[in-house]
Amino acid sequence: MFDPTIFDNLKVVVEGAVYDLDLCGELQVVNRNDRVELSTMSRYYAIKFTLPDRTDCSAELRLWAETKDLAGEILELDSTLAEIHGCHLQPVFYKYVNKDNAELECVASETLAHKIWGDAHLVQKISYTYGDHNSNALQEITVSFRRKFGEEVIEDVPQMIEHMVMMLERL
Repeated sequence: MFDPTIFDNLKVVVEGAVYDLDLCGELQVVNRNDRVELSTMSRYYAIKFTLPDRTDCSAELRLWAETKDLAGEILELDSTLAEIHGCHLQPVFYKYVNKDNAELECVASETLAHKIWGDAHLVQKISYTYGDHNSNALQEITVSFRRKFGEEVIEDVPQMIEHMVMMLERL
């Protein structure tokens, strides 16, 4: 009989929580990816959403499990405290900003992210098309927890998504 993995269980909860908020009109799902990477036998899922009244920013919740985690769990291999089987969860935010104010936007976003996400590690990237003087830059804010998550966080997933909505509202 098929026993769902941690990845499968977390994916169902993430998807359900996001689509519940979409159904209520609190957010709008704009994209999703659900991949099995055959070259490495890993799994990846991402769901991207915006606020209904804002198109200048969006959020994406990424979930992935590496081969060793999936294999270890499926084959019921013992895990050590250093190598616990699980998945990575990563909120990512995208916002269009004026290229001239990009550095100030990054500082403001960092302050906001630390208020909402605490001491999680942040990586911010700014990208734009060279030579296109009329376009805005895209700011990408990645919140990294630097650890794996197991099924013990299932009850916290809706709160994580609410934090993502809160961040979108304030960006």
